[in-house]
Amino acid sequence: MFTGIVEELGEVVAVENLGDSSRFRLRGPVVTEDAKHGDSIAVNGVCLTVVDTADGEFTADVMAETLNRSSLGALAAGSRVNLERPMALGGRLGGHLVQGHVDGTGTIAERIPGEHWEIVKVALPAALSRYVVEKGSITVDGVSLTVVDAGDDYFTISLIPTTLDLTTLGIKKAGDPVNLEVDVLAKYVERLLGRGSADLQDLEEIKEMER
Repeated sequence: MFTGIVEELGEVVAVENLGDSSRFRLRGPVVTEDAKHGDSIAVNGVCLTVVDTADGEFTADVMAETLNRSSLGALAAGSRVNLERPMALGGRLGGHLVQGHVDGTGTIAERIPGEHWEIVKVALPAALSRYVVEKGSITVDGVSLTVVDAGDDYFTISLIPTTLDLTTLGIKKAGDPVNLEVDVLAKYVERLLGRGSADLQDLEEIKEMER
């Protein structure tokens, strides 16, 4: 579990294409200082398992499912990435609860500079838009952010100087893809409400059969 508070702006050192998967080598001295084999590190919001670490770098295998659902497949040597270690129990929850399980990708549609911040409009699939609400939380490339405005096929976020300076969101351009993870609580609520309706229908059918 993560919080969406990026710890470090890392870099892709190498990408090895293994056919239906890829092996990534990434540089991140901060996130690797206590990392070991089997630990998790979020890379642009995607939870990856550490294979090995050495000299401030770590290796992770990325399966086809992850490559298909996220923008990691577009990364190459030299790409900058947002890195975060899992939250520690008993620590402060600075952002919101983030699983590192990407729901899909969006696209930077527009950037509107302000005097001290920047508004960014992100286009997203219609299937995800129902989980995005004004003043709700969303994770963009692993960064926990508050939604300013939510439309049918887009949402906007307001980026402060710290976010622009310390994450990849400061260098993303219009047309660039971003990984999106919606609030998992919204998905659970939708699932439970749908199951509740189905249960009521089943109950009515049972009563009808007993008559």
